[in-house]
Amino acid sequence: MRKVSVIGAGNVGATCANVIARKNLVNEVVLLDIKQGVAEGKALDMWQTSSVDSFHTRVKGVTHDYEATKDSAVVVITSGLPRKPGMSRDDLINTNAKIVKEVTENVAKYSPDAIIVVVSNPLDVMSYTAYATANMPRERVIGMAGILDSSRYKAFLADELKISPKCIQGLLLG
Repeated sequence: MRKVSVIGAGNVGATCANVIARKNLVNEVVLLDIKQGVAEGKALDMWQTSSVDSFHTRVKGVTHDYEATKDSAVVVITSGLPRKPGMSRDDLINTNAKIVKEVTENVAKYSPDAIIVVVSNPLDVMSYTAYATANMPRERVIGMAGILDSSRYKAFLADELKISPKCIQGLLLG
């Protein structure tokens, strides 16, 4: 695989880009954000650790430049506003749906053969928004809730049992 793009350079997006880069899964990771300089700074920090952490994946940050994501094999959408105290996930629907729609239109334009992984909340609605906007087969638009929910479940159990989450096998479905 040549390129993965991560749209949204907040905590989730930057962490995702960093993990992908460190695992040497692709030649290039593009981190895109709408805030000037944020993705560039985070990508530079990641790239400058490559010699210490022994990875060769090139990490590139860009501001609102979807052309840099062109021909991505996978695009991870983490864009959207986070939930504020007192907000429900449903409160985010209208705002984040507009954001995910715009992002997905650009993904479909520049990487029409990509697999889209949606992380934005509320996940089920944002995944459907991306699917409806992308006009791609359903197998190529994926929501990423299951693994995260399973990881949280194992972490909570590990805390209660005072053991490492690596010692717990579990899976959440539904």
